Amino acid sequence: MKLTILAIATALALNLVHAQDIASMPAVVVKTVPESGAKDVAPGEMEIKVTFSKEMADGSWSWSTAWQGSTPEGIGKPKYEKDGKTCVLKVKLEPNKSYGYWLNSQKFGNFKDKQGRASVPYLLVFETKGK
Repeated sequence: MKLTILAIATALALNLVHAQDIASMPAVVVKTVPESGAKDVAPGEMEIKVTFSKEMADGSWSWSTAWQGSTPEGIGKPKYEKDGKTCVLKVKLEPNKSYGYWLNSQKFGNFKDKQGRASVPYLLVFETKGK
């Protein structure tokens, strides 16, 4: 009896646990410009670039504030580059300031792959140098 129950439990577990592949997982951030944690970003106009592990749904993003006043002045709307993986946001950075974005968060999840899955949240933080 115990062996039968163990066999049934094992069979059920094997059917419930499927091997994962990258295509079935949510997108993750693989690169940012500037790099998260950078402390010497030049002030002025620049493009913040975020590259994901897979092609993303165009027109869908969540550039959220990390704290009050954490985001720079935006210039225009975000857009994806031709690769469909890199989202670009043009901004104006002030000198000697810390900036932060949540790229998706607990509240906002609009960075989505082509299958509609929200990407894993990512905290992008950086500081600008003086003039």
